[in-house]
Amino acid sequence: MAEQRRLTGFRRENGTVGIRNHTIVLPVDDLSNAAAEAVAKVVPGALALPHAYGRLQFGADLDLTFRTLIGTGRNPNVASVVVVGIEPNWTSRLVDGIAATGKKVEGFSIEGNGDLRTIERAARTAARFVQEDSERQREPVERGEIMLSIKCGESDTTSGLGACPTTAEVVDRWVDAGGTVLFGETTELTGGEHLIAERCADGEVRKRFQDIYDNYMAIVERSGANLLGSQPTQGNIAGGLSTIEEKAMGNIAKTGCKPVVGALEAAEEPASGPGLYFMDTSSAAAECITLMAAAGAVVHLFPTGQGNIIGNPIEPVVKLTANPSTAAAMSEHMDLDCSALLRRECSLPQAGDQLMEVVDRTVNGRLTCAEALGHREFVLTKLYPSA
Repeated sequence: MAEQRRLTGFRRENGTVGIRNHTIVLPVDDLSNAAAEAVAKVVPGALALPHAYGRLQFGADLDLTFRTLIGTGRNPNVASVVVVGIEPNWTSRLVDGIAATGKKVEGFSIEGNGDLRTIERAARTAARFVQEDSERQREPVERGEIMLSIKCGESDTTSGLGACPTTAEVVDRWVDAGGTVLFGETTELTGGEHLIAERCADGEVRKRFQDIYDNYMAIVERSGANLLGSQPTQGNIAGGLSTIEEKAMGNIAKTGCKPVVGALEAAEEPASGPGLYFMDTSSAAAECITLMAAAGAVVHLFPTGQGNIIGNPIEPVVKLTANPSTAAAMSEHMDLDCSALLRRECSLPQAGDQLMEVVDRTVNGRLTCAEALGHREFVLTKLYPSA
């Protein structure tokens, strides 16, 4: 076992621990994107998160959008938030949800003010927040205080044989250290969902997981669509995964062997203590990671086969591959090449040590490949058409 590195992070007002220190400008809706991006242009140290939704949504779809946006602002990697919206009521709803953490947040609405006045007022606040946030200091933290999330993408045969088992090594160690880990990709459990159900900690968790899975699959079946080409994707098929069941086995392989202690709705914060949690998510990479970051995850592990280039604006994404061709051709995107595992040049625990080393350095501030390249994919999940 590799020697554990001393970990540092930013302890927030509510006691949670982040590994980045972002000042974000968060638009409530798509019409507020221009003003939010203008604020970030005036104040380069602030990070704008434009998105496509927020108008005329209703019911569960609107609730999910609010839960995702509020959760994004609540994420421990975020030090402070400037909220920009069209209407004051919805703007205040985001502000109040984020303010419950104790962190700095102010909201500005465009109605009755216009873009230019709103941008000026919001930019002055953003500049003040950026300066104040720059003085925050890292302090020693424990591994169990850091929430991890996992997802795979562009999978091939090397994923289930190498990159996903390597990820599982870290997942199990993280849980053993008292940490929390989120996994999801509901449709990509198909054919192996019973394996997850069997690992649920009790009957209540198992029923909740099964209900979530069955509901998602019922939506797919009601559409009458054939998922072939989407599940598995064309890239999966080219990489040797001919069925969703094969893909599911690789997906499940990265979750390790610990009990599943909870089943969460999309973007829902875990509320019952540390451990391994399932979250109901799309298998689309940007959507999934956005939802997990909204639930409080501060570092993400992303095993890939054919080569995915995903990043996220507030949650660093650590990508690893066991495919030597991908490691060579897309080296600027891969934080760890674990193909030595398949060449039998290292053991699985040794590959786990290598990934732990990368994760620990990321926790302590080293930029991931996605961060260095500016990948900031931020995509909200939509459940159905707006009104």
